[in-house]
Amino acid sequence: MTAPSTPDTPASATVHDVARAAGVSAMTVSRVINGRASVSDATRSKVEAAIAALRYEPNLAAREARTGTLRIGLLYSNPSASFLSEFLVGAMEQCRRGGGQLMLERCDDLASQLAAIDSLVESSVDGMLVPPPLCDDPAVLAQLKQRGIPVIAVATARPSPGASAVRIDDYQGALAMTRHLLDLGHRDIAFIQGDPAHTPALLRQQAFCDAMREAGIDVPPERIAQGYFTYRSGLDAARQLLSAQPLPTAIFASNDDMAAAALAVAHGMGLQVPQTLSICGFDDTPVATIVWPELTTIRQPIADMARAAVTLVLNEIRQRRAGEHRPAVHRLMEFSLVERASTATAPRRSD
Repeated sequence: MTAPSTPDTPASATVHDVARAAGVSAMTVSRVINGRASVSDATRSKVEAAIAALRYEPNLAAREARTGTLRIGLLYSNPSASFLSEFLVGAMEQCRRGGGQLMLERCDDLASQLAAIDSLVESSVDGMLVPPPLCDDPAVLAQLKQRGIPVIAVATARPSPGASAVRIDDYQGALAMTRHLLDLGHRDIAFIQGDPAHTPALLRQQAFCDAMREAGIDVPPERIAQGYFTYRSGLDAARQLLSAQPLPTAIFASNDDMAAAALAVAHGMGLQVPQTLSICGFDDTPVATIVWPELTTIRQPIADMARAAVTLVLNEIRQRRAGEHRPAVHRLMEFSLVERASTATAPRRSD
């Protein structure tokens, strides 16, 4: 029979119990446990005393059992299930190849972000992948930097100088798509914005406006609608854009989820796509080929970007352990325009 625990000898002390007893943060406790620098001798002594008093036992056996396997944390809150699915395929595949173990934590607001990071740190992650939109969150990046964990930001349009990143050129991608619509004869093109908190969304809109301006076309405010990279926000934006007369001849949505939503709204209104209305997206996620007609889009190689991010973080972890330090690596990957059946030559209009 197991003896009952007492306040002096808790049955299962956690890193948070140790932190409270020592009067420090859970992050500091983790640094002491993992032998990281930047902890004063006095603080280290307090933490070690609390560990001894509470009989806290880090899972050392598990660490020994995974010798040679590195734990990679994935912190995510992406609203697009299609993006996350593609990302996970690439990340898990590369972890298997490179000797990594992927650990996921979902978060939304600041409180859940802190809890998710603490959970991953307590699980002894060796490095972290941060896909959008958290890759553009200064608070998240600052928290991870404080913990001394190698971080790879994925699909940020403006990578931090101090953190490695994998991305495409979102501006050039959106520029290519807008010019494609212009080449098809479209002059009345509407645009669905992405989440303004995500840097690629800003660059995609800027490229659209620049390309239209280069063509000598002013885009009126009613031809731009706010979306947030979700299907539902795409529905609202498309309804707004298609409530005006005359209708635009094309809609360029900042991602495929919103483009698919625009397609659904067009079908509901009895509009023929692409004969009456062309619709295109961005990313080339699986949703682009499960709707009808299939979407013309900019292919962002999400799975390949995830593979590259895993490789970068594994290399950085091993270099740090070897005592080597290198500057942040910013890897720019190629995009491509994929033309499918959702776009066609602009219809002739009498107006």
